[in-house]
Amino acid sequence: MKSQTHRRSPQREQFWRETVAEWQKSGESVRAFCSRRGLQEASFYGWRRTLRERDGQRSTTRRKSTLVPLRVVPEATLEVVLPMGLVVRVPAAVEASVVAKLVAALRTATC
Repeated sequence: MKSQTHRRSPQREQFWRETVAEWQKSGESVRAFCSRRGLQEASFYGWRRTLRERDGQRSTTRRKSTLVPLRVVPEATLEVVLPMGLVVRVPAAVEASVVAKLVAALRTATC
């Protein structure tokens, strides 16, 4: 069995790019779109996949990896130590009234 080599045809690729773009704008199902235009669904799906793969290859070869400096800053926390030895840590952004209610509830709770 002979191996088939496929040459890229810019005209064929352009046709399918335009066809897929028209389908996307049409709002139709693939089946209805292909039927109306006399296209084979299998060809449509194959070309749509091929174009996505080609576009994916282009975008990955064009993108250069860039490292961005990153500094991790821990969230500021407040620590409240209750007389019974219980330690409560809360984000510093929490309103004082909420912390006060929590501490009051913990003081009256029986464990």
